[in-house]
Amino acid sequence: MKSKWMIVFLLEIILTIVSSRLVVNATVRTIQSEDGDVIDCIDMYKQPAFDHPALKDHKIQLKPSYDVKMEITSDGEKQDSATTTTTQKWHKSGTCPKGTIPIRRNTMPKNLASKRQHPTRNHGRKPPMHSQSHYDKKSNENETVYLQLKNHSLAFLHTEGFAYLGAKGDIQVWNPLVESDDEYSTSHVALKSGPYYNFEAIESGWAVNPGVYGDRQTRLFVYWTGDASKETGCFDLTCPGFVQTSNELALGAAIYPISNLSGLPYQITIFIHRDPNTSNWWVQYGERMNIGYWPSDLFGWLRSHAETVQWGGEVYSTRVGTHPHTATDMGSGQFPDWVSGMSGSVKRIRVLENNMILRFPQWVFSFTDEYDCYSTYYISDYVPDPQFFYGGPGQNPRCP
Repeated sequence: MKSKWMIVFLLEIILTIVSSRLVVNATVRTIQSEDGDVIDCIDMYKQPAFDHPALKDHKIQLKPSYDVKMEITSDGEKQDSATTTTTQKWHKSGTCPKGTIPIRRNTMPKNLASKRQHPTRNHGRKPPMHSQSHYDKKSNENETVYLQLKNHSLAFLHTEGFAYLGAKGDIQVWNPLVESDDEYSTSHVALKSGPYYNFEAIESGWAVNPGVYGDRQTRLFVYWTGDASKETGCFDLTCPGFVQTSNELALGAAIYPISNLSGLPYQITIFIHRDPNTSNWWVQYGERMNIGYWPSDLFGWLRSHAETVQWGGEVYSTRVGTHPHTATDMGSGQFPDWVSGMSGSVKRIRVLENNMILRFPQWVFSFTDEYDCYSTYYISDYVPDPQFFYGGPGQNPRCP
């Protein structure tokens, strides 16, 4: 049995080396960012997505086929955001030409890479997300129950009850403390469908994830899975799946500026929506830039619509729900505070339904796994537009 796994492991290493060489051969330009990142400008038609078996004969969709209508306010003006948005640091050092996409080169430090079990197979994928089981009489099998996710702590605003074709939010950007190299903290918009033990999900936002990126900078990410992260999916372009079309944004690259407790707030605007003609799920950044899409061929349940939408934060650690608890932050590391705005927050919360017009959800509720460690606060009264605040420091006197 050991020899079998060793052969599989060696084959995966060979495939990874071959794939990386193909990327290098497709490189049109290389940009050295001031923050240490190396950005390769790759021929769009030679990107990693097409190594996925389901995308063998896939034809690239260069842009969405439908423009979603913006929500109109009562005074007839398009609703916009007054908070300053962010960009990426590598832009200071150069640009990628049209027809290429920027890919951040994986320069994982040896001390982090050596900690991974099966690094080529699991790199970029979230750890399995369930811990509790029940017996399914129909299938005669044990299936995991969608209660608290194993080693994951969530604080989010949730909506369900309709067929969702998109979701949007302005997510304030922070640089939370991540205590250990094998932990991470993200803030995102997520759409999900399917059974609770085997759900499909797509999400985008920002993350501090040393295990994937090799440092503790705040970085733009996308993520997908077709089976609750058991065997499929990954962050960014670390596995085949997501098709990038933009030559302006690099997934996994550091974003700046970011908010701090004594300065201005900064945000990213994320909009994920399904193209009604191709069923591909597009990710739009900052109101104008279409980064790329997840092809519908990756999914079953998500081919037609999402069943739930969530906005908020996630912390992964083997020390959530235990004592001592991890000290990894969520959001800014501050408990929700709508007065000062110095916590994690999402504003301009919107969903897209069959009428293809962005609007606030008809029904929402807030949820947190560990309210003494990471909390939530939703405000809809006495404000022009409902807002959601979340986050916390993890380990603290209330969460020992």
